[in-house]
Amino acid sequence: MTRMPGSAGPTDATTTPRAEPAARVRRFTRAERWVHRANALVFGVCVLSAAVLYLPQLAEAVGRRELVVTVHEYSGVLLPVPVLAGLASRAFRADLRRLNRFGPHDRRWLRSALTRDGRPRTAGKFNAGQKVYAGWITGAALVLMGTGVFMWFTHLAPLPVRVGSTFVHDWLALAVGIVLTGHVTMALLDPEARRGMRTGSVGRSWARREHGLWLEELEELDELEGDRERGRPLDHQ
Repeated sequence: MTRMPGSAGPTDATTTPRAEPAARVRRFTRAERWVHRANALVFGVCVLSAAVLYLPQLAEAVGRRELVVTVHEYSGVLLPVPVLAGLASRAFRADLRRLNRFGPHDRRWLRSALTRDGRPRTAGKFNAGQKVYAGWITGAALVLMGTGVFMWFTHLAPLPVRVGSTFVHDWLALAVGIVLTGHVTMALLDPEARRGMRTGSVGRSWARREHGLWLEELEELDELEGDRERGRPLDHQ
């Protein structure tokens, strides 16, 4: 307990010094990381099996085409399962809401990225590029699943629909392969982002540089929590 000048007795609380901020901050929970890994695994199997089916060199090397077709079909059916399972996680649902919000800072981020004007790019937990990627890959996966159903169950649609579905499916699959290659390349160029997905935490300096608005939000929450802790009266005997 402390005595204040002019006080006849001890005060009800002590003054707790502010703690130094940690060097790392929590970015993803364990559930979020497992959703990402499971989704990457299923998507990877789907893309690799598609490559074996459409590239003659791979098809000849692997063989067993019927098995590859079966693997491709069932991995396509499983595409939404990791995301649907992740909805049980509150943190995952919160991140989905973040990905679906596009604010003025996101438009500025995109403009700066496209024009390469060298201006600082302010972002929340996810930058505009990540939001565009998430929306595009989700829509592409849904279209691939829909067209794949018509190709798998040929009795569901007439021949013109099946032909159109095959055309859309094949060319969209190629586009997905290109976009996924870009996504993986960006991840390889950013070791701290990969560390965040692998361990769940990132360096505070990286977060301030790449996702400053998100870090400010975390620091405000930490400060409010700290103020509440410091404002609680001590129990006295």
